[in-house]
Amino acid sequence: MDAYLGQWLNLALRWGHVITGIAWIGTSFYFNWLNSRLAPPPPERSEPGVEGELWSVHGGGFYRVVKYAVAPEHLPRTLHWFKWEAYATWLTGFALLVLVYYLGAASFLVDAHGSRLGPRAAIAAGIGTLVLSWLVYDAVCRSPLGHRSLALAALLFVLGTALAWGLSQLLSARAAYVHVGAAIGTIMAANVLMVIIPSQQDMVAALMQGRAPDARRGAQAALRSLHNNYLTLPVLFIMVSSHYPATYGHAHSWAILAALSLIGVATRHWFNLKNRGRRNAWLLPAAALGLLTLALATAPRSGPASAGAGDAVSFAEVRVIVARRCAACHSSAPTMAGLPVAPLGVLLDTPDQIRATAPRILAVAVEAQTMPLGNVTGMTPEERALVGRWIRAGAALR
Repeated sequence: MDAYLGQWLNLALRWGHVITGIAWIGTSFYFNWLNSRLAPPPPERSEPGVEGELWSVHGGGFYRVVKYAVAPEHLPRTLHWFKWEAYATWLTGFALLVLVYYLGAASFLVDAHGSRLGPRAAIAAGIGTLVLSWLVYDAVCRSPLGHRSLALAALLFVLGTALAWGLSQLLSARAAYVHVGAAIGTIMAANVLMVIIPSQQDMVAALMQGRAPDARRGAQAALRSLHNNYLTLPVLFIMVSSHYPATYGHAHSWAILAALSLIGVATRHWFNLKNRGRRNAWLLPAAALGLLTLALATAPRSGPASAGAGDAVSFAEVRVIVARRCAACHSSAPTMAGLPVAPLGVLLDTPDQIRATAPRILAVAVEAQTMPLGNVTGMTPEERALVGRWIRAGAALR
């Protein structure tokens, strides 16, 4: 594919993924809030089968929403289904995964100097992860454990953490995070496609046929909808995680992801409790404290030692490393195949450009070691240490 057209396709898919994701998460948040705020209508507005109502005002208009315990006696001509937000989010996300990580597997999916899998095997592992994650999750939810909320949540957390660790051993750092997010997104979309919508369709069919709907299917649908609600914040973090190499580039990236996911779930739980009128004074501050503790605990220490660690590093030495390992991409005229312009507009051609970008180089090339991407240019640990010493010594500011 032409590199220029590829960038526009990337933009279109990423934009579509974000838009549909906002729509999906927005409906999830709204309906969970709505269910927790419904109240029985007063006697003068009571209707057969109505379980609760809610009045709200928005955009200059007043709205009254009612919820039926099962379904109304007669269905309206138009019934709105909330499913395409989920399907479109997954489809655009998977297309983006293919475009960036599978078609560019050698650069994005594997680390040329550290991955245990080749590009084809890594692609197979990535796709297999999505399928296996759904099968395991669905089986656990349908097992007797599915009725024990705390035990189920603990097991799913352990399984998710194990997935993050396993992928971190097989794929590049960024790809491991993205595939955990893709696995969660697959579970969420499959919940809608395989459980929630079929349950709703069965309820409609039962109403039209005059029979009682299957209560077990309804209970599974409610459980999966609640799971989707709690999984939204971990997924949202993973969607933006590529901007934060200190997380996915850390030596214990899988543990950081597990901790951030737990913080996200706790935050969502605080809001769900609040929506149900159950005040919880400590949960949200505890999540914030957990985030601060995680940041401090994972802060980078002094750079790795190397031969001559006490010697001053000259800019000339650093410039040679930048020219060999970085400038193939980050130049006004990139020589790396498939790159018509420098990624993110970062240029490292001149001394001033290198010095101005030094903090960013320290973060991604020395501490997180996620650049060069896939280490395609073969930057060595000794070179990273030398550049780190130069930057930490403040030479970049002189």
